[in-house]
Amino acid sequence: MKIDRTVCCAVMLVLTLAVLSRVEAGEVLDGVKARGQLRCGVSEGIPGFSERDADGHWRGLDVDFCRAVAAAVLGDMAKVEFMPLSSTARFPALQSRKIDLLLHNTTWTLTREAVLKVQFPGILFYDEQGFLVPVAAKIATLADLDGATICMVKGTTHRRNLETYFEAKGWSMKPLVSDSAPEAAAAFFAGRCRAYTSDAAQLAGIRLRAPADPQAFVILPERIAKEPLSPVVWGGDPEWTTVIRWVLNTLILAEEYGVTRDNFDAVIAENRNLLVRRSAEERNIIARSMGIEPGWGIRALRAVGNYGEMYERNVGRDSPLKIERGLNRLWNQGGLHYAPPID
Repeated sequence: MKIDRTVCCAVMLVLTLAVLSRVEAGEVLDGVKARGQLRCGVSEGIPGFSERDADGHWRGLDVDFCRAVAAAVLGDMAKVEFMPLSSTARFPALQSRKIDLLLHNTTWTLTREAVLKVQFPGILFYDEQGFLVPVAAKIATLADLDGATICMVKGTTHRRNLETYFEAKGWSMKPLVSDSAPEAAAAFFAGRCRAYTSDAAQLAGIRLRAPADPQAFVILPERIAKEPLSPVVWGGDPEWTTVIRWVLNTLILAEEYGVTRDNFDAVIAENRNLLVRRSAEERNIIARSMGIEPGWGIRALRAVGNYGEMYERNVGRDSPLKIERGLNRLWNQGGLHYAPPID
């Protein structure tokens, strides 16, 4: 028997509204809305990702994402408190709910998700573990680091990756572990290590901070591990996880669909773009299901632009780092960023 599509939609709408009447926001989302402020844990200073500029304002890819979430949930990108944390303090701060969202160049791993009971809503930046070395040391390949002292930061995935890789090669090394990236960089530039290992993008920022000439240091082309960097949330609030996941997905989809901060008003007016082509009723149902006000995606995009705009502004061609997008291109441009559809 053929059933009229209008009748089906009406039935689905009634059922959806019945369910929504029982929906309640989770602990974290409720707290953010009641407080009127998002508490975002960030690094103590990683160029391109999260650092204060000369005027004390926070800048970077991680910072922009926090602002996009604040705009989506609270209607104002400025309603964020940025809390700088060391690598070892970041997860305790999240688990104790001192922060609502962690953006700290954090790698998504099974151990962290299962043991620490945190969630990784999606990958913000695809990176790989690399090595920064002095040009004068004439280190051509990783084999030249056999037996060397290597600087790294405590509480990251880098030490285990390094030990596993060197053991497989039959090489040895001496780790010099610091409590923070600035401390590790200071030790490296002071000559206490032959190399500094970290995420390659972070190494590019550290290289810019060389006390003399950045050109005196080079990042080796070899990589030893994948580093999928993700926002992190406490695992006890699935509704909050959904909000963070879909703010990220919306920024990625916006780039795929050609929506930017400059053309957004025209896109909305035309109502033909896949990102906005839904009825007001449908948009309201989605927003209520997420526990936030309608227009959340529009607010996020107005605040920071699409994913590509964020990338190029903070770490890409328009930044001092000028990191080629590579894996961080969209799936249809040879990269890995691929957001599920909204419908």
